Order: sequence, then C-alpha cells, then structure tokens
Amino acid sequence: MTEIHPHDDAVAIRRPKTSAPVGDQFLARWSPRSLLAEPLPEGHVQALLEAMRWSPSCFNEQPWEIVYATSETDRARIAECLADANRVWAAKAPFLAVIAARKSFTQNGKPNRWAGFDCGAAWMSLALQAERLGYRAHGMGGFDVDKAHELLGIPRDTHEPIAALAVGLQGPVDALPEKLQEREKPSDRRALAEFAFEGRHAGG
Repeated sequence: MTEIHPHDDAVAIRRPKTSAPVGDQFLARWSPRSLLAEPLPEGHVQALLEAMRWSPSCFNEQPWEIVYATSETDRARIAECLADANRVWAAKAPFLAVIAARKSFTQNGKPNRWAGFDCGAAWMSLALQAERLGYRAHGMGGFDVDKAHELLGIPRDTHEPIAALAVGLQGPVDALPEKLQEREKPSDRRALAEFAFEGRHAGG
C-alpha cells in the first residue's frame, strides 16, 4: 500500500518505493476524479496557462492551443464534449479545457509529427503547476473530437484536439458515484525494466 504524507500545499505526497530518488512534484501528482466546484482565482488560471507557455517544443513551435472555461456557460459547453463516463464527475470542475495541436509548422507549412509530443509536455507543465498551487489536474482521452471542433470552434483542417482536462481542489471520495469510488486512489507504475532499454529495444 502506498504511503501518503501531507505537504505544505495540502496536496498529498506519495512515498512509493522508487529505484532512485526523484522530486516530490512527480510523486505528488495524480489524477483523482472527485474535484470541488470552488472557482480558481484568476491569478491561478493565468499561472496554469503561463506554465504551458514555457513548455519545450520542436523548433520552439509551441503547437499547443487550449480552449479553457471557468464560467458556468463555457464549462457546460466543454462538458458536452466529454464522454458520459467523464462528464459525470468532470462537469463540476471549476476549470475545464481541451488542448489541440496545430498539425503543421507555422514557419513552412510542413506537417509537424512532433506536435502531439509537444502538447503532452505542455499538459504536464500545466499539471505540475496545478499541483504546486494545491490543485489536482486530470487529463481525459474520453471526449468527442467532432463536438470539440463544432462546439469549441477548433479549426478542423489545421488543428487536432488531443485531450480534455479538468482542474480543481480535490474533493471527498464519497462525492463520486459508487462505481468510481473504488478507483479513487493513485495508480502504481510499471517497473523500469518494462520500458527502459539500454542500447536496444528488447522487442527488436
């Protein structure tokens, strides 16, 4: 069982067994579903977006673009894009968003096959900043891409919606539907030997 310790921002830091010491920002981060509806201060919203802004990217292209919502009307629009299984808990989150990738380089119009990779880095930057501020961030693959284009105005020809996300203060487990309560705990991770191969991939 993973041990949990509180830290200064009232976000739990896990102390799992690791093969080498790593920063608390990695061990603290996880993605619960129970989020409080309490609004984020405007300064905290800007901090989340600023963290994304400074993410690394191929040729400094910064291909991520985010449609975010904090008002009730805008959050309802993003919630409508979510799969039912995600909407049931994420709709109450005070910050909802969809991240999209520009599919081509702005400098030459060529396809940018690293755009999704860079959007992932931007998401992680936002997630770590959320944790630093005392929030939880939960990324979601379960959303309707067509609705994201239609309802959020994301251009179809030039942009690919990558993921949805929710940010908020962590709420109590019993606020979730019963079938989700059992899943409301940090996940473990694969062993290094299962994904890290020195010199050559084990399957090659």
